[in-house]
Amino acid sequence: MFADRTPHGVFVGLATLDVVHRVAANPGSNQKITATSQSVAAGGPAANAAVTFAGLGGRATLVTALGDDPVADLIRTDLATYRVQVVDIDPHRRTPAPVSAVAVTESTGDRTVVSIDAVGDEVAPPSPAALAEVLQGADVVLIDGHHPRLAVASAEAAQAAGIPVVVDAGRWKPVMADLIPFTSAMICSNDFRTPSAGDSDATAAALVDAGVETVATTHGDGDVLWWTGGELGAVPVPRIRAVDTLGAGDVFHGAYAYFQCDPASSLATRLGEAARIAALRCSIAGPRAWLAELPRRSADAPPLPNFERDPR
Repeated sequence: MFADRTPHGVFVGLATLDVVHRVAANPGSNQKITATSQSVAAGGPAANAAVTFAGLGGRATLVTALGDDPVADLIRTDLATYRVQVVDIDPHRRTPAPVSAVAVTESTGDRTVVSIDAVGDEVAPPSPAALAEVLQGADVVLIDGHHPRLAVASAEAAQAAGIPVVVDAGRWKPVMADLIPFTSAMICSNDFRTPSAGDSDATAAALVDAGVETVATTHGDGDVLWWTGGELGAVPVPRIRAVDTLGAGDVFHGAYAYFQCDPASSLATRLGEAARIAALRCSIAGPRAWLAELPRRSADAPPLPNFERDPR
């Protein structure tokens, strides 16, 4: 697969700094606890998807807004380590880069996340010409809906260039309504709801009726359901013991984007491969250690950096 070229994905949206603690149990009210381990890494839906795409052997470009504060420098350095090229559309912004406080429960792998995300951030997108230059040669554009004006401008530019747009639909944001007309595939969580939809099936039907070519809904360790071209189906996910679910959905999206770059692959194959990669991520503790287990998909992809497994 991809023996003669390296797929190129552009990822548009949020980048954060994740401070992750593994804990035996979450603290109660007004309680302090000691973590069993900690990690610091770049996070955010688009950033994590880009890291996954690059880890599989693709060329990944992240379009985001970071600025020049110390936190932004940490995010940028971590992403560079994992071969993600960062296009910072607002390098001199005064808004601090967002930090996410994450706790992962050892016994279940469940995570809790507190972050400011990009709330209230109305960063202006680059000019259409500048966006067209960033997207040149891309095989897929993935958008997470953060930085709304950037999201819509990128979707418009991608459609104009004939590049498929994949939307990470983890939770409904008002900008989603503006992205739907440009979207070729929406990968939804089971919690994602369009306005007035009562469940995930009704949400998928509404998206299909609105013109989205492909809709898929993940259900944790349950089957991934899909709708496309008047057909529907289900793809099973691997059964694993989850030890760390942080970013699992982001990994799924990044892997799906990667496998979509193979025009010979079927939708079921893309979703099945994405589910397998996401399951791998959930089976290994730590935000980056799982990348060492990824197969090298592109013949000309350089080796990954050295990784250290989380001892727990």
